[in-house]
Amino acid sequence: MNGIQPIFAEGDSVRLSVDESAVVILDQSLLPNKSEYLNLRSAGEMFAAIEGLKVRGAPAIGICAAYCLYVLAKACRESDYAHFLSEVKRHSQYLNSSRPTAVNLSWALSLMEKVAMDNRDKPVAEIIELMGAQASAIHAGDIASCRSISEYGLSLVKNGDGVLTHCNAGALATSRYGTALGPLILGKERGLGFKVFACETRPLLQGARLTSYELHRAGIDVTLICDNMASAVMKKGWVQACFVGADRIAANGDTANKIGTSAVAILAKYYGIPFYVLAPTSTIDFQCAGGDDIVIELRDPAEIKEKFFAEPVALKEIPCYNPAFDVTDAALISGIVTEKGLCRPPYKESLGRLFGGA
Repeated sequence: MNGIQPIFAEGDSVRLSVDESAVVILDQSLLPNKSEYLNLRSAGEMFAAIEGLKVRGAPAIGICAAYCLYVLAKACRESDYAHFLSEVKRHSQYLNSSRPTAVNLSWALSLMEKVAMDNRDKPVAEIIELMGAQASAIHAGDIASCRSISEYGLSLVKNGDGVLTHCNAGALATSRYGTALGPLILGKERGLGFKVFACETRPLLQGARLTSYELHRAGIDVTLICDNMASAVMKKGWVQACFVGADRIAANGDTANKIGTSAVAILAKYYGIPFYVLAPTSTIDFQCAGGDDIVIELRDPAEIKEKFFAEPVALKEIPCYNPAFDVTDAALISGIVTEKGLCRPPYKESLGRLFGGA
């Protein structure tokens, strides 16, 4: 697809199996200590992989979901169109319930459903082929989007800059270059050097386990910091820009991203550091007026108290609040970088112009 080489020698971290009977994913829950690919064939395996963060990152989730629905459609034994469509919708609704915040999940599944509904006059076998083509198009589109986002993002920094990032928005979370990490990787290819500070991203440590892993593999100077060290490195003048991804962008520019992102944005505002969100237009949800309308996923308290620890770090009776995401107010965002260009405030107008005034 368009000649850009995957960062992983085995291929993209989400892809179809050679015989197209399974969705192949790199299990991100095992990184960086173990690289293991999973073959997802059943709806239950697919749901568990998305819910359990074996595949994660809004664009990657969308790609995975599209391929999943195609594989499930291929496995469907219904030749009657009405029964076939019912099965497609049932699987789609089930997969869509796995994670509520990342809009790319519902976006990709809706595109796949639309293919099935718009071709009711065709044989089921032909509809399935068209669904496969749509899934491949979603994947190819994300690869192209990430490359374009990387180009626009690279224009915002210069050689030698320090860049702070939170969570993971590289090839693992998207395609090939990634979004927030894309400009750094593209810049490296062009001989530019950046000093990257990667927040660990508690409680699931996506920054520690995934971002530092990807950047190190790409030969980029990366330093891992605890989330509560962001202010310290900013105060020292080591950070000239913040690059983060997004799971959902509201019509007014409010942005949901991994928990802790809003704190980074507040710190950046205080220190006068530009804070950029990099994401494909598929992550923009014009049906969502503002951040208050974004559903935030709440996860198992054990992720805070037990995960990655040999023993629990808090008493079992201590309650936990564990939102997977927070919302960064549009007023804190210096610019939103999409594959169509850079948007500046006010975002309701600038984002709308990307879609012809939508």
